[in-house]
Amino acid sequence: MIKKIAIYGKGGIGKSTTVANLSAVWASEDLNCLVIGCDPKADTTRTLYGKRIPTVIHTLKNNRKPEREDLVFKGFKDILCVESGGPEPGVGCAGRGVIVAMKRLEQLGIFDEDLDVVVYDVLGDVVCGGFSVPLREKYADEVLIVTSGEYMSLYAANNIVRGVKKLKGNLSGIVCNCRNVDNEEEIVSDFAEKIGTHVIGTIHRSNLIQDAELDAKTVVEKYPESDEAQEYANLASNIMANEKTSTPEPMSDEEFEEFFKSYLD
Repeated sequence: MIKKIAIYGKGGIGKSTTVANLSAVWASEDLNCLVIGCDPKADTTRTLYGKRIPTVIHTLKNNRKPEREDLVFKGFKDILCVESGGPEPGVGCAGRGVIVAMKRLEQLGIFDEDLDVVVYDVLGDVVCGGFSVPLREKYADEVLIVTSGEYMSLYAANNIVRGVKKLKGNLSGIVCNCRNVDNEEEIVSDFAEKIGTHVIGTIHRSNLIQDAELDAKTVVEKYPESDEAQEYANLASNIMANEKTSTPEPMSDEEFEEFFKSYLD
């Protein structure tokens, strides 16, 4: 059975890094992975392929009948890499790019291939229609939310929970991507409990991860024996073994404010 996961979180919180490293772990375990970047920045697969790949939207502008190899690129350990792409900033809807990309991949039969894991890196703006595509169109079966213990990251996570609940999505857990905030792991754990889920894994802040990204690699590829690579391996294992999903219950804005302020006293 294919594992189909949509990973959400505030912009800049580390979704793409998480997606790429998790995929690198699974591919290293001989699982067939497809990674789809659903953000106009189109940078999800850079550390898997070694450089940016052409996006579906950009390719379709110049080629109305693209072949599989025009849209799908093999990266680290043969991970299949796709970037939906989107319009220039301030022009058009990013969500439209995701919809077009999914339909085109479907037409080419990509989802019918021998796959073990499909991971979607979804743009963090819940106002955009692109947010709902993987869940609404049933491309993904479960959701993970990446957050730190920072106010804005958790606020965005709570908004994402609203969207997941509305779409009747299955939330598999929270990934704590640490930013070295005071009491961070406790805050994120308590947040997860408040919304009816759990922390499925924790990634500690590290310059090694950034160093690998500067070289257009995942830390799993560049530093496979590192503690950082092991943290991603542990997270990947937890996700595969997890059987606990829930329809989450978001906090109201007032409840969230009270929750977060309680850690500032």
